[in-house]
Order: sequence, then structure tokens, then C-alpha cells
Amino acid sequence: MKAGAKTRICPIEMINPISARFQLDYGEFQLDVDLNLPGSGITVLFGHSGSGKTTLLRCIAGLQRAPHAYLEVNGNIWEDSRRKLFLPAYQRSLGYVFQEANLFPHLSVAGNLQYGLKRIAKSAASADLQHILELLGIEHLLERMPDKLSGGERQRVAIARALALNPEILLMDEPLASLDFKRKQEILPFISQLQRELNIPVLYVTHSRQEAGQLADQLVILSAGRVQACGPLPETLGRSDTQLAQDMDAASVWQVRVSGHEAEYYLTRVAFNGGVLVLPLLDAAIGTPLRVQILARDVSIVLKSPAATSILNVLPATVTGISEQTPGQSVIGLQVGDQPLLAHITRKSAALLGLWPGMAVYVQIKGTSILN
Repeated sequence: MKAGAKTRICPIEMINPISARFQLDYGEFQLDVDLNLPGSGITVLFGHSGSGKTTLLRCIAGLQRAPHAYLEVNGNIWEDSRRKLFLPAYQRSLGYVFQEANLFPHLSVAGNLQYGLKRIAKSAASADLQHILELLGIEHLLERMPDKLSGGERQRVAIARALALNPEILLMDEPLASLDFKRKQEILPFISQLQRELNIPVLYVTHSRQEAGQLADQLVILSAGRVQACGPLPETLGRSDTQLAQDMDAASVWQVRVSGHEAEYYLTRVAFNGGVLVLPLLDAAIGTPLRVQILARDVSIVLKSPAATSILNVLPATVTGISEQTPGQSVIGLQVGDQPLLAHITRKSAALLGLWPGMAVYVQIKGTSILN
């Protein structure tokens, strides 16, 4: 790497981490990242258009060569510019899923899958492929041609083809971007289940908050080719000092479990370490793990617990940070039990409340949405 280069580092203490350091200069755009990512789970690379998400993914894949680079996956060095080491894409043990399925139109689903198996031993691939077919629910599609598949089915076949290589890492570049909302909702659970069942690291590029909130174990926020924030999903989304936190759709994601139902009021209680949230009635058994999304604009702050309010979710909290990058708006970082939380309030409200980091307050949460 260049001496004195300014990078954002994401340190993760994990077995078999992924170390990725890349610098390249396109003139109007520079990529400068230094990341240590976990060797398991789904890491979402998130950012607006032009933030460098796809460029970073292409560098990891070996499709883009950076002048200054280092890449290590599971203890194997794939790239080191100082040693003039560069493994081309076809020598890297990875699977790549693009925005479009890019299936071979003249081959059936089975033919498309078999094409990918040419790179690895058939005995090693066949058992894994059967498991993949079952996980993705495409066993009944093997004889179909690509033009007879729905958009969601085509992408599931593309994912299966990438996984058929038995890769050490799976790269996914906005694989749902071309699908409508219904198809996205159809395929998201498959992606979550695949990672849990196959236990390989997934790097997933998206600019969709919903996809990031539903899939990410680890979140990397990119802006103008640099890492703005990186860490476990709840903590990273809960930071008040990122550009993401300033957006009008900023949200926190909490990991909770169903703890009870109030059928007469059509409500469900979900618990987390430090409290309980009340949600609209869910068809979910006691103990079911869920992710809930809480929009920052749906959170208000009071100094004392109200004696009477129509808002059911009133919880004690601690102010962790205050950011005022947007005119007239204050972004308040909070901690509720073990869960980080963002609130958007006016600067006048923040001034009238006299908020400061470490201050004990109460939050009122107006509404939440279930992510999975």
C-alpha cells in the first residue's frame, strides 16, 4: 500500500477472516479501503450509487486489478501488489452472482448447472449440488429452459450455479435489483437460509435498506470510495455520525424474540435484552427470532416516562451521540438495553430537552416493521 495512505479500517477478530486492501485512482473516483471481514455470515456492502461497492467487489473477484492491493481469504493470499502476486478470477475459489442471471439461453437449468461443475471434481460437487437444489427449491426446474423461468427462478438458478463451484466465498452484486418487490420477498429468505446451511462467507452488494436490514450480519457503509462505517449490523446502523443516519429513511434494526401474544388486542410482544416491544399481531410461535426495523422518524424522546400516552412502546434509554449535519435536524444516537437506536428530532427539540451524551431519557416508538 502507499505510505501514509488514509484508509478506514474495519477490524474484526474472527477465525479465517477476509483481509482486503485496495487503492485505485480513476481520476474523478478513488477507491481506498482497508477491511478485515469475518470468515462467515453475510457482509453487506452498502452505499449510494457511485460509492464504490461494485468496484470493491470486482477487485475481490479479480475482475478489476488495483495498482495497490492485498487480498487474503481463509489464509490464502490471492493478491499482493508488493510481491507482484495476482491470481486471475478463474483461479480464485469464489462464486459470483450478477444483477442479471446471465444463464445460457440454449441450455436447460440442468445444463447451466453442469457447466459450472467442469471446474471442480464431480464427486465433490454432486453431493453439494443436491443440497443446494433443495435449499433453493429448484429441483423441479432442472429440465426447463431459461425463457420458461420467472425472474426469481432465474436468479435462484444463477445462485445455484455459483455455489456449484464449492467456492470459499460467494460474491453477490445487487442480485435482486432487476426483480419486483414480490420476487425480492420470494428470494430473500433463500439467501438467508443458504448462508446458515452452507456456512460460507457472503459479500452482498446493495443500495436497498430493506435488503441490508434483512440479510446483513456485518455492514460496511461505503461513501466516495471509502469506508464510512463498518461493524455488526445493529451497532453500525445505530451510529448517529454516518451519512446513512442523516437520511429521512434512516432506521435501526433490532434482534428480538416473540415472547407472547395479546390476541384480544391483536398484538404481539417481542423481547430483547433490556425490554419488550409491542407489535401488531404476528403469526409466529413463542421463541421465534425476528428482526424488527424502527424508523428514526418514528422515535420521539421525553425526559420522564409519561403518565398516560397512546403509544405502547415507552422505554428507558441513554443518549450515546448527537449529530447535526442536516439543517434543522438532530440525529440522536441512543442505547435501549443492548439495542442501539436512532431518533430524528428537530434541533429546537434537542435544545429544549437539553440533550447530552450519557443523559438518561425515555423513548416512545410509534411503529415498527418486521424484516424477517
